[in-house]
Amino acid sequence: MKKTATSVQSVSLSDVHRNHNLPLPLHPLISIIGGLGQQVAIPLNNLGGPTVPNFYRIAYKPGLGGKVKYGQGYYDFSEGGMLFAAPNQLIANCGSEYEETCSMYTLLLHPDFLLNYPLAKKIKQYGFFSYAANEALHLSEKEKNTIVSIFNNIQDELDSRIDDFSQDVIISQIELLLNYSNRFYKRQFITRKAANSDLLQRLEEVLEEYFNTEKPVGNGIPTVQYLAERVNVSPKYLSDMVRSVLGQNTQGLIHQKIIERAKVRLSTTALSVSEVAYEFGFGHPSSFTKLFKAKTNLSPVNFRRTFN
Repeated sequence: MKKTATSVQSVSLSDVHRNHNLPLPLHPLISIIGGLGQQVAIPLNNLGGPTVPNFYRIAYKPGLGGKVKYGQGYYDFSEGGMLFAAPNQLIANCGSEYEETCSMYTLLLHPDFLLNYPLAKKIKQYGFFSYAANEALHLSEKEKNTIVSIFNNIQDELDSRIDDFSQDVIISQIELLLNYSNRFYKRQFITRKAANSDLLQRLEEVLEEYFNTEKPVGNGIPTVQYLAERVNVSPKYLSDMVRSVLGQNTQGLIHQKIIERAKVRLSTTALSVSEVAYEFGFGHPSSFTKLFKAKTNLSPVNFRRTFN
């Protein structure tokens, strides 16, 4: 059947190799494209329409084009960094400066390669697979050397004769790569204080604007997705950044703002608990009461009594 321009096609590891005139992967479920002295662009959005790769992608790019747009600002990321993508993420047929730039290494990993290993479940807990391209992991020279050495270890194992231990060794190296990436992302949240401070300030402004209008009554409690869209980052990146800087996730920050404002309304107005609950977007007063008591150890009624 002839494919239309709007059809969505699944993309396998072998499809990527064929599309780039590369030898077929040595293993059908895992491959590394590139290597020291090589840089290969893997633009999965030029395969004739929207695509859905069925594998994980972990790419190291020696340079991300100098200045990269982050929210409303630009930051110098010329040292290079890493991009991550999970399987079944739709890639539209449109240009992307991040996909078009060359990678020194691109690891393609089908989930089936991890079957019967703990990493099959654990890999889903690494939030950076859901980050957007402008939320790449940017590496120092020392961090880059660590990451490159692991890529080389995986490549060496793939190039060697396969034996009973090959898969165990490769998976252990993949887990090491992910754990280092997780560590380096935590470092990035801490060291990029200017970017994080700006992001948190904009997040505060969005929350203030939301609760200063009638939006809660009509739309309910603001969602993490709504806030992420307003500050131009992915929901997972926003939650991870907020947790790293403030010690709580985005949902916890939303609840904190609600409780702070609810205390004011309960102590300075004659509104009933139900009216306060609806004012902050709760469909049922009991949900508001449960949250308020969990955060303050007092019910809204008992809290109000402390001011009488």
